[in-house]
Amino acid sequence: MNKKRIHFELSERKLLLRIVDLVVVLGALYLLTVFFPFTYFEFSSTTFYWTIVFSVYLLLLGGVFEMYNLQVASHPFQILKSTILTATATVLAYLLTPVLSPQLPKSRIQLLFFYATVFFALYLWRIFYVKFLASNRFVQNVILICDKGQLEQLVVDLEDADPYYKIIGYVNSDKGNLDDSKYKLKREIPVEQLTKFVSRSGVSEIVVASQKTDGITTELYQQLLHLLESGKSIREYVHVYENKTQRIPVHQIAEDFYRFFPFSRSNQNKLYLYQVRFFELLFSITGIIIGALLVPFLLIANWFWNRGPLFYTQDRVGKDGVLFKIYKFRSMVTNAEINGAVFSKVGDTRVTPFGKFLRKTRIDEIPQFLNILKGDMGVIGPRPERPMFVEEISDIMPFYETRHIIKPGLTGWAQVNYNYGESIEESLVKLQYDLYYIKHRSVFIDISIIFKTISTVVFYRGQ
Repeated sequence: MNKKRIHFELSERKLLLRIVDLVVVLGALYLLTVFFPFTYFEFSSTTFYWTIVFSVYLLLLGGVFEMYNLQVASHPFQILKSTILTATATVLAYLLTPVLSPQLPKSRIQLLFFYATVFFALYLWRIFYVKFLASNRFVQNVILICDKGQLEQLVVDLEDADPYYKIIGYVNSDKGNLDDSKYKLKREIPVEQLTKFVSRSGVSEIVVASQKTDGITTELYQQLLHLLESGKSIREYVHVYENKTQRIPVHQIAEDFYRFFPFSRSNQNKLYLYQVRFFELLFSITGIIIGALLVPFLLIANWFWNRGPLFYTQDRVGKDGVLFKIYKFRSMVTNAEINGAVFSKVGDTRVTPFGKFLRKTRIDEIPQFLNILKGDMGVIGPRPERPMFVEEISDIMPFYETRHIIKPGLTGWAQVNYNYGESIEESLVKLQYDLYYIKHRSVFIDISIIFKTISTVVFYRGQ
């Protein structure tokens, strides 16, 4: 069974979910029209655009409500919540779309059948996915070629990113380290037994993570070559890590950073940059109008629960290391940093009750649309950091300032994939996400960030 197991990569699983979601829901609606007197949603060549509009809504709103987040898609309760939200939003958006969707039927029971079919088709398929696919079909057995001292960190990083990516053993490439490892959860495989172990254990991939080239001996090289010729996948750790975590493993490539980090061509693509700036202006004007409408209500709430000025400014580091003043609605008590600047943490006592609401809903960041309009910031990019923290982190990791080659953003890849940076260590993790965005920057990843940001606001996850 191990040899016959088919493994899907993360992106393939997400594509599978999207395709089957569409097939299952549209198939269920088709069966509803065949076996029941359901006439609201019909399939015909003259109304083909009904199906297209519905499919677009289902996939877009499914993305907003995390139907394609693989962690969410593997937990029954999270599936129920996401399915209810997706089905409800999709049906409502479709019902309220003029011209491109059917006219509302006279019998309201038809709408109930429509909603129930969409919901139950999605939910039952996703439960089937959890019970019979996600738990066994996606498991992939992997062997690491690495230094013994690296093993624990490599295993934790990869298996945390993908629970179906199972490291079942390793080959020690550090011949100078013969000490017993404290991490004994993975089997050490002698070089001469590698081919036999791979065949016997149903291994589908070998990952080379060794930083010492002398550890790849002639014997090990010959065995890897034989395995490659037999159809086994052999991949370099940096690329595997990047694919699984959607971060750049700076801890692995610190010495040869620029050799491993080809910058995205989009950073110099004039057409892309003009498109981005056009939408930034559009977003900023819209955001300023919304902010202006909210200000009277926020002033009243601020007077009751946040005593002090509503607005505040702070120095931040922008593109090319240039300082600028960032605008925000104040969420902390006045004189919050009288004892010096420190990272804000979850449960920070300096945050007022009203300030907590502003942060959770991201309303506190609405004034930054002024920064976007001025050109200090973009809508998407690394979050701007304070000068003292930039200096502190740069001393630990010299290429931290690489994130300043593009404008900082209102939201970013790190913000939608990681929690609030409460320490230097967590800022370094966020740096890995920021560098991934700079490397892969494109329209598609920008759209993904926008949808994930909407999910953050909808699920009240701001900090």
